[in-house]
Parts: sequence; C-alpha cells; structure tokens
Amino acid sequence: MKIERVKYIIWAKNTPRAVAFYRDVFGGKVTRQNEHIAELDICGATLAIHSGGEDETTWTGLSFQVEDVIAGAAEVVAAGGILRHEPMSDNPGEPPHLAMCADPEGNQIMLFRKR
Repeated sequence: MKIERVKYIIWAKNTPRAVAFYRDVFGGKVTRQNEHIAELDICGATLAIHSGGEDETTWTGLSFQVEDVIAGAAEVVAAGGILRHEPMSDNPGEPPHLAMCADPEGNQIMLFRKR
C-alpha cells in the first residue's frame, strides 16, 4: 500500500467557527473548504474539520508543541477556547510543559513544550 497523505478529522457543529479558531490560533492555512468539510495545513499536518458535530466534549489526541505553554493557553482562551487544566510542570521551578485545552466546539487539545 502506498500512503499518499494522512489527515486527522475532528467534528464541529459550527464549522466556520472551528476553522477560524485553528486558522487564527495555530496558523492553519485553509487548503480546502466546502459546506461539509474544511482542511487546514498546520505545520505540514492536515487537520480536517467536518460538519455535523453535536457540541459534545471529545478527546481528540491533537497535541501542539509551542514555545510557551502559558502564552499559548492564553491565546486559546482569547480565541474562544477553554482552558480545561491550568498549565503544569512535573518539576518545581521548571516552566509549565503541558496545558489541557478545548476548542470552541468542545474538541479537547493539548499544548506542550519541548523538554
């Protein structure tokens, strides 16, 4: 089998809102969009957002490596996302390396810092 591309699909009740969130917060470039699905390129990865979501909280497995977890979490919240768990660190005195968040559609995402 020859794999041509990998994409990760999440669901959204409000697809335009979800597209704006991932475009504005994570710098996604919209590569395809119609009434049913939008695809964004984020740092070389394809994130597809499919219409038909039901406003349910869902763990996605999406993780974004960022330079500063605190600043990243603040950007998520400013764009309408949710901070589900304060940025944390395993070692006292170290800057936080992990923040659990959710997009405006309830899709849970993780921000992490390279350690």
